[in-house]
Amino acid sequence: MARVALVLGGARSGKSVEAERLVTRWADGSAVTYVATALLDSGDDRLTERVAAHQQRRPATWATVQAGADLPAVLRATAGPVLLDSLGPWVAASFPGPPDHAALVIALNERDGDTVVVSDEVGMAVHPVSESGRWFVDSLGTVNQAVAAVAAEVRLVVAGRVLVLPPADDTGTGSEGAPPPPTPSREQDGPV
Repeated sequence: MARVALVLGGARSGKSVEAERLVTRWADGSAVTYVATALLDSGDDRLTERVAAHQQRRPATWATVQAGADLPAVLRATAGPVLLDSLGPWVAASFPGPPDHAALVIALNERDGDTVVVSDEVGMAVHPVSESGRWFVDSLGTVNQAVAAVAAEVRLVVAGRVLVLPPADDTGTGSEGAPPPPTPSREQDGPV
């Protein structure tokens, strides 16, 4: 059975490097497909530099596929080990509607090859003051929880250090017996 791993971290935490290590180990010599979700803007030099740095780290044998809007379809159509980097741009592209995290989870579960998914951990950031910022944090947090629920392994990367998170228990209440966090909604937003 194919495995799914979720590698979470903040900006510049080292999460992509950790995901590359993990998928390389899981692939055991097989070719890896890198599924990219960020759309390059020719006017954004910093993003272009970051993408180039990611590309230089990857082996030349890895194929790169640009996911576009239908990430679940790309995952279903891609054979073998996959590194999906990352969920944030895919979620942002669905604005203002909710991202289809159910279709994403189904696609991850139906894959024949192992999948390592990278995502930003937005739950430790400042609470956004804009409605669109809150929408993004709420949406990505919901998607992260959905992927974590089907992942064989969840890793949190902070300052290049990796913490393998314990699995949730069979009751669905989390590793410490506490109830899971509520699904975010706009009604919960109040004065900051």
